[in-house]
Amino acid sequence: MERARFAALGRGCLLWAALAAPVLTADRLGLNEPRPLGQRAADLVLLAAATAVSRRRPPVAFGLVAALSLARAPALFSLSYGPALGVFALLLGLRAGRAAPAALCFAAVGCAGTVRIALAGTDPVSEWLVLTGTLLFGCVFPWLGGRYGRQSRRLAEEGWLRAARLEEEQRLTEERARLRERARIAQDMHDCLGHELSLIALRAGALQVAPDLAGHHRAAAADLRAAAADATDRLHRIIGVLREDDDEPAPLAPAGESVEQLVARAAESGLPVRWEPGGRNTAVRLGGLAERLLHRVTREALTNAARHAPGAPVVVAVTGDDVRGATVTVTNGRSPQGSSPSPGSGSGLTGLRAAVTAVGGAFEAGPYADGYRVRAHVPAQPSAPSPRPPSAPFARARRRTTAGLGAAAGAGVVLVGSAFGWYAYTETHSVLEPAAYAGLRPGAPADEVARVLPERDVRDPPAERAPAPPGGADCRYYRASGELFVSVDHFRLCFDEGRLVAKDVIPRVGLSGGERGGRGGDEGRERHGEHERHEESAR
Repeated sequence: MERARFAALGRGCLLWAALAAPVLTADRLGLNEPRPLGQRAADLVLLAAATAVSRRRPPVAFGLVAALSLARAPALFSLSYGPALGVFALLLGLRAGRAAPAALCFAAVGCAGTVRIALAGTDPVSEWLVLTGTLLFGCVFPWLGGRYGRQSRRLAEEGWLRAARLEEEQRLTEERARLRERARIAQDMHDCLGHELSLIALRAGALQVAPDLAGHHRAAAADLRAAAADATDRLHRIIGVLREDDDEPAPLAPAGESVEQLVARAAESGLPVRWEPGGRNTAVRLGGLAERLLHRVTREALTNAARHAPGAPVVVAVTGDDVRGATVTVTNGRSPQGSSPSPGSGSGLTGLRAAVTAVGGAFEAGPYADGYRVRAHVPAQPSAPSPRPPSAPFARARRRTTAGLGAAAGAGVVLVGSAFGWYAYTETHSVLEPAAYAGLRPGAPADEVARVLPERDVRDPPAERAPAPPGGADCRYYRASGELFVSVDHFRLCFDEGRLVAKDVIPRVGLSGGERGGRGGDEGRERHGEHERHEESAR
């Protein structure tokens, strides 16, 4: 436990050191405006606090870094805190289980940045586009990546658990298959041997009532009939231990024996059964499981008729075709006087019903007229239950994350295009032609100067590189060229009391000191001439 705690502490310190490096180096490299040492120290303390709570409270950690970024840059983007913002957004996706806290954080940051830009921004449209792009690419995209990684990790864990469950299910399936095979053999023995013993008892009963049989032979036939019936009952009880009532697979029929042949064999054994032709559909050859089920239903119904209604006439009919399926109907009448029916448990009919309905057929059994009727319809193509394909864990969540990534990418493309379009519009519509600038003279009325000025002035001027403006004057900046993504010269025009009082050229970044001095000397001479003209007009 202590080792894990120290390892987590070490990882936190490494994370804080990596995020503190841009804060310490961006100012020294000239990427940001220089800030006081105390402010940078306070920022490092706030980053340390965010790192400390990032594991237990990732939304709080992200909120702290976002507030720090907004405090230092209204548009949220800065080289000092941009890496920390992206890292804590990634950790928010990796460690937060729900998406609602992250959505609230992003909405709060967007609203707070919009309010601050509206109150203190110099170019609200451009800054808002930068804010939205930073929020999308620097926060939402890392969060979606972290959330996708979290889901992939959970998916891998669930995959291993699923594999373990499948192995256990495979073991249980094999065990159940062994039990089902044992039940199938038991059911087949019960049906086949029970049917044959019933026919033996039936023949012994016919021998017992033969008129030309001696008394001691008649007694022996009666004993044989009783022994066969007793053997049938004991076989039923023994096989019942091995049967599974909830799963009744269809047993195999004797090789090559059809339903009509089964009825003929039963009639030869003395059972008063009659095969009733079904017209042109008498010979129905379904094959496979369907034919085995028909054979099983007929055999079980004949066995029940011989046991429970001995001596009663039995009628067997099969109708249908090889396309729609076949229906077998076994009907027996009332047992004649003097016959003693054998009791039964009724589990045979229950097994038949389960076997027929399992393949999409229909089964019914019950009293009919003075006797009993069993009817079963078996489709030509028995429907086997199709295995349900395993559903991938978190598939819906991964689809939502993928859709979110696609939507964010589309929104990012729109924002980047809008930002570029706005940038190109503002830069090209704030260009003052050098020839027009050269024709302006200090002292000219502002209305006359406005005729040659462009639609817009520069909203983010290079004021830090410009000379000190005249006291009380209103200065405006214009670009000297429409080139994009490069530093260009700027023109500054200062107005006071409705007249142009000064004009200056602010050189682009990268000019030598001589060029700056030359341009500054020219502009100084223009301002000196303007002051002389003002003195003359005053005299």
